[in-house]
Amino acid sequence: MTNYPEEAIDQTANTVAKLPLLAAVVALIGLADAIFLTIKHYTGEVVPCSIVEGCEQVLTSSYAEIVGIPLAIFGAAAYFVAFALAILAAFGNVRTWRLFGVQVVLMTIFTMWLVYLQAFVIEAFCQFCLLSAGITLTLFIIYLISKFSLYR
Repeated sequence: MTNYPEEAIDQTANTVAKLPLLAAVVALIGLADAIFLTIKHYTGEVVPCSIVEGCEQVLTSSYAEIVGIPLAIFGAAAYFVAFALAILAAFGNVRTWRLFGVQVVLMTIFTMWLVYLQAFVIEAFCQFCLLSAGITLTLFIIYLISKFSLYR
């Protein structure tokens, strides 16, 4: 390394944004959860429910599918898009972080609707659905922190 300032490496240009990278990792966990539920749906296997009771009641309800497609597939797609946007943002694409924010807000609204359905309509809970809700809420919080923090 030389003492010439013009040859010094700009450390800020070579760093990865921490919050978008964290969001990408969290989105991958959500993707794994959604893929797990999708596989269980198509294989017809019973989803193990060890923390709360009611997984099968939730996953076989009329709310578990849209036009014959399990919600878990839509969840997997949403988590994949969130992952892709977060990765692009982690490496400097600011526009994709804004799109990530829109994506996560929509995911959070839909998730709150699904939690409402579990609590007040189906009156049963699915631990994997609640895990997904927690992951979506975590993504939303990460995005909010990025908007109100210098630690990005």
